[in-house]
Amino acid sequence: MDTLASRWAALEPHVIVVGPDDDLPRPAVLLFHGCGGLRSHLPRYAEVAKAAGWRAFIVDSYGPRGWTRLRTLLTVCTNMSFNGLDRTGDLLAAWHGVAARPDVDGSKIVLGGWSHGGWSIMELMVNAWEDGALGLKDASKHGLSAPAGIWLAYAYVGFLARNRMKPWHTPTDVYAVTCSRDHLTTVRNAEKVNDAIRARGCTVESWIGEGTHAFDEPTSNGPMKHNPESTLKMLERFSGFLKRLA
Repeated sequence: MDTLASRWAALEPHVIVVGPDDDLPRPAVLLFHGCGGLRSHLPRYAEVAKAAGWRAFIVDSYGPRGWTRLRTLLTVCTNMSFNGLDRTGDLLAAWHGVAARPDVDGSKIVLGGWSHGGWSIMELMVNAWEDGALGLKDASKHGLSAPAGIWLAYAYVGFLARNRMKPWHTPTDVYAVTCSRDHLTTVRNAEKVNDAIRARGCTVESWIGEGTHAFDEPTSNGPMKHNPESTLKMLERFSGFLKRLA
């Protein structure tokens, strides 16, 4: 079982850092990819964060494990391995590692997740951060304050996300994006999940973007189709969310 430090040591070489060219302690947003791994749309969000004066950290969960895209499409995206709960150790370790950087304001960190990444964030927020939990033997030593906010981009909230209606242990500001034609959930189910999060003290702003699941990813794969217009709207909302929190 890993420690926070050893898990971060494995992740850090695979983290893409984007931000203003200075050493000021700035607010930071961590970006966690979907089940298919890093794709070309996440750097666009990182640039938006940079323009807003934030540092962005794109965290690759697959690079340290040597997993190929084909492998993750066949195993992670089919829920045969590495579900949202399994990934929570990566999230806490990355958050812990980034918060300790001198060029980051550790009290102002946003967690952002796309699809599987959003599912993982939700699992992090409902599970106890106790030693031995989240695959980390020293999880309770995180020393973190509550996240400044959470960005959920079409988080997976289907029936396999069994904890999606459970209470979060830390109230925070949430921005939840739902796709109008998502093959993995209905809008009604997504709104029920948003209401459950609100009921536990979180402020949740939601937006239904026109398009399929992962409409902001510039590719078409099966039922998922790229929608450039909705993507621009989503980027604007991401920028607005960070500016409001800052």
